[in-house]
Amino acid sequence: MEIVPIQPPATIIFRKEYQISKRIFDLSLCILALPLFIIVMVVISILIYLDDPGSVIFKQQRTGKGGRRFGLYKFRTMVTNAEELKEKYAHLNELTPPDFKITDDPRVTRIGRFLRKTSLDELPQIINVLKGEMSLVGPRPTSFDVNTYSLWHTERLEVLPGITGLWQVSGRSDVEFDERLRLDIEYIRHQSLWLDITILFRTVAAVFNQRGAY
Repeated sequence: MEIVPIQPPATIIFRKEYQISKRIFDLSLCILALPLFIIVMVVISILIYLDDPGSVIFKQQRTGKGGRRFGLYKFRTMVTNAEELKEKYAHLNELTPPDFKITDDPRVTRIGRFLRKTSLDELPQIINVLKGEMSLVGPRPTSFDVNTYSLWHTERLEVLPGITGLWQVSGRSDVEFDERLRLDIEYIRHQSLWLDITILFRTVAAVFNQRGAY
């Protein structure tokens, strides 16, 4: 008797009907919520400018599906010369490079701390979703290039990056890159619209509980 191999859960990401359903789901939620998002984003933009005059939107190059680089949009939460100050505070970095994170980062503005605490700084990424560069749920896109990835890291590049994901709602926001990768790969291998909906609900709950920035 011929033994038929069992396909791993990850094969779902290559099914055209699933990809189409996920895209329709993303667009539908974004378009429905857009009127409210626009009002909130206008208010936030005004508060950012009043706190620290300058551009209210921060655009950073990130690594997306297939290793392609794209411009990710966020509300600016730091002073305008934050990149120049990064080297000055490099000794305070709490994660393994190329990751960079400082608790109570001195470069963060007053309104920026609130935006990070509530994750409202991520709202402009709705633009990335509408452009097809991101999904609502998926692995977070890294700021560092794919050339820094180990071979097993590249599995996360098989899908669109997301605004939120499995590791963001796992309660482990300070884990190192390799551990985040394991959670990303777990998400990819069990990906479904139901899992996306579950993660979105858990993300909203985490934001209201103020569990910290992603």
